[in-house]
Amino acid sequence: MLHIGHGYDVHAFAEGRRLVLGGVDIPHTRGLDGHSDADVLAHALMDALLGAMRADDIGQLFPDTDPAYEGADSLKLLSHVATLARELGYTILDVDCTVAAQAPKLAPHRQAMRENLARAMGVPVETVGVKATTTEHLGFVGREEGIAAWAVALVEEG
Repeated sequence: MLHIGHGYDVHAFAEGRRLVLGGVDIPHTRGLDGHSDADVLAHALMDALLGAMRADDIGQLFPDTDPAYEGADSLKLLSHVATLARELGYTILDVDCTVAAQAPKLAPHRQAMRENLARAMGVPVETVGVKATTTEHLGFVGREEGIAAWAVALVEEG
């Protein structure tokens, strides 16, 4: 049986933080605010996978009230979610992600993001899509207040 899941996450920019997207350190004047490394792309993907499994969301699985996750590497959390999927009898077939950021330009980092996400999930890189877009200066993303990410996941049960 096939299941799909959708994930969405958003983080505001913050001074004094590094910008991590898909496990890639991206040069920028600000990073994203969050309890973990605030990798909005990995977070959206984890929620997509958890949604496909009809499991808890990342806020329940990795609560920001738990000091164990302060500064956590989101790729390690993604790896945990992928392991959970396998333990529950799911196979990750395909994922696709979109990151909305007015700045910085993300296209040069897409392939590295795909490779990192694939490695963390233990799947072939060909099954991982990552796209980047701007919002044409509209909304909080367009005003460069933060970054948003969406992800979908297709898994097979059994």
